[in-house]
Amino acid sequence: MIKKLFASKTTKKKTAPHCRINTELLDSKGNADAVESWRVFRIMSEFVQGFELLRNHDLAATFWGSARLTPNDKYYKDAEELAAKLAKKNFAIISGGGPGIMEASNVGAFKVGGKSIGLNIELPFEQKLNPYTTESLNFSYFFSRKVMLTFSSEVYVYFPGGFGTLDEFFEIVTLIQTKKIEPLPVVLYGKDYWEPLLRWFEKDLLKKHKTISKEDLEIFHLVDTVDDAYKYILKNVDCKNTKQV
Repeated sequence: MIKKLFASKTTKKKTAPHCRINTELLDSKGNADAVESWRVFRIMSEFVQGFELLRNHDLAATFWGSARLTPNDKYYKDAEELAAKLAKKNFAIISGGGPGIMEASNVGAFKVGGKSIGLNIELPFEQKLNPYTTESLNFSYFFSRKVMLTFSSEVYVYFPGGFGTLDEFFEIVTLIQTKKIEPLPVVLYGKDYWEPLLRWFEKDLLKKHKTISKEDLEIFHLVDTVDDAYKYILKNVDCKNTKQV
């Protein structure tokens, strides 16, 4: 009887699902028999390739937003227009390389002959590299890709998006708040989408719970038109490397 109980417990342990550190951090494909120590070199190679690609761009803007928006959507069109205007001023346009807002920003830069960079992630759904990039990399790991998306930019532009967009937004805001990176323009595009979240920041986080400071609300800037976003970016970015047009 004791042997049977021991055997059943052993079997259960072997068939238990992998924890997140194995499926995301150490093995993006969930291979149980992969050797974690050697996988460090795969991670290192993603960082090296990313840094080598982005170090060649002195002036850059990173766009975030939903992968689910189509070319007929207002925010898609606005992202394309804003990216085109910035690309004409010599900004390299960086996106996650996928569809939706990512594609829109790459399209904008691509159409005007600008630098259009896609940093794609391998996902089982929703994500594949859009065809409007002039340079691109594919990543297996979210964390190395996230570093590259923030590494070389002078401005971060957030269009409406899902959990991924919000994750990237909160990470950048936290890095600026804790002074881990220098303050840079953080643009939130679309009042209908962002205002409810900003009201929660002010009403609950700041006034009710006092978990943030008043100056934390100045880290980001809300806009609702392409012209307002464009003017704010040019005013707040060191544009010594921009073209004079």
